[in-house]
Amino acid sequence: MRLHHVQVAMPDGSEDDARRFYADGLGLTEVDKPSALAGRGGCWFRAHEGGAVVAEIHLGVDDLFVPAKKAHPGLVLDGVADLETVAARIASLGFEVDWKERHTFDGYQRFHCHDGFGNRIEVLAPAS
Repeated sequence: MRLHHVQVAMPDGSEDDARRFYADGLGLTEVDKPSALAGRGGCWFRAHEGGAVVAEIHLGVDDLFVPAKKAHPGLVLDGVADLETVAARIASLGFEVDWKERHTFDGYQRFHCHDGFGNRIEVLAPAS
């Protein structure tokens, strides 16, 4: 079994805000939603490595939107230099980056942040 994607909720009409965080900040690539689903709003993002999809996040519109404060996707980068680069890029876009738990997960360094809607995101990398 493999994980295909993670669904994250967003308010209606917020696709540009999603692009700013997930594409511009995290560096994911936006992909077209299937035509049967496109009318629902939202947007999808992927990360590729060596031609394979290695992460996929679907942002779906929730009419009664409430941000996920605890539940979150965890995205793994190749190394600490990448982790610091992504954190700096996210911060440069005005999103808060929280390093308080940087060294609390054995074998990894990490930070937490929130997308433009308040959903929690974890980004980590092997510590060595």
